[in-house]
Amino acid sequence: MEAGNHTGVSLFLLLGLSEDPELQPLLFGLFLSMYLVTVLGNLLIIMAVSSDSHLHTPMYFFIANLSFVDICFVSTTVLKMLGNIRAQSKDISYIGCLTQVYFFVVFSGMDDVLLTVMAYDRFVAICPPLHYVVIMNARFCALLVLMCWFVILPISLFHILLLTQLTFCVGTEIPHFFCELDQILKAACSDTLINDICLYVITALLVSGILISYTQIVSSILRVPSSGGRYKAFSTCGSHLSVVCLFYGTGLGVYLSSTVSHSRRKAVVASVMYTVVVPMLNPFIYSLRNRDIKRAMWRLLKRTA
Repeated sequence: MEAGNHTGVSLFLLLGLSEDPELQPLLFGLFLSMYLVTVLGNLLIIMAVSSDSHLHTPMYFFIANLSFVDICFVSTTVLKMLGNIRAQSKDISYIGCLTQVYFFVVFSGMDDVLLTVMAYDRFVAICPPLHYVVIMNARFCALLVLMCWFVILPISLFHILLLTQLTFCVGTEIPHFFCELDQILKAACSDTLINDICLYVITALLVSGILISYTQIVSSILRVPSSGGRYKAFSTCGSHLSVVCLFYGTGLGVYLSSTVSHSRRKAVVASVMYTVVVPMLNPFIYSLRNRDIKRAMWRLLKRTA
C-alpha cells in the first residue's frame, strides 16, 4: 500500500463482521433488532425513573444516567454499521472515523466512571447507612455525574489529538465493524508507542477505580455480623455486581481475544458482546431484579396505553 500522512488519507475501509454478501441482510436484521431493543429498554428505564417520584433517589438517578449513556454508546457503533450494510459500502471517512473513536471513548469511559460512582453510592448505603441521605443528596449526585463528564471529555480529546499525529497508509483496512481505538492504532503506519502507553495507563486507572470500590463493598458486607444483614446488603448491590461483571468480563474478553488469538472473527465477536449485548442486557438486569422499577414501568405503560 502507498504510504501517506494523515492529511492525505480521506477514507478507511471497515471490513465489518462478514464479507459474505448473503449474510448481510441477516446481520442487518439482527443488529437492527438488538439496537431497537437496547434503545427502547433504556428509554423505558429513563422514563420510569423520571415519572415516578418513588424512584427519585441517588441509585435510580445513576441508573437513568447509565441508561442514557448506553443508548449513546450503542448508537455510536451500530448505526454506522447498519448504514454501511444498507448502502453496501465499507467506507468511513478519516474525520468520521476519528469522530466515532472520540464518542466511543467518551461513552465507554462514561460507563466505567458511572459504574464507579454507583459503587460509591452502594458503599455509602451499606457502610454508614444512617448518613446515606445526608451524604448522597441531590446536589452531590448531580455534581458526581458532572465530574464524570469533565473527566472523560478531555481524556477522549487527548486520545484524538494523539491519533492526529499518526500516519496511515492509503487504503487502510480496519478489521472491525467500527473504528475502535485499539484497531486504529494497529492500522497506523507510524510508531504508536506513546498512544499505547497512554491508552494502557488511562485504562488501568479507570479499571482500578471500580475494582477498589467493589473490593471495599464486598469486604464491608463480609464484616456484617448477621447472615440476614449480609444477604440484605448483597441484594442491594446484586444488579450492580451483575452489570460490572458483564461490562468488565466482556471487555477483558475483547482484550484477550485481540492479544492472544490471531482470529479476526473471534475479536469482532468479543467486541459485539462488549458494545452491543451488554447495553441491551442492562435494562433487563435492573428491571427483572428490581420490584420498584417493574412497578414504575407497569404504571408508565398503563398511563400510555
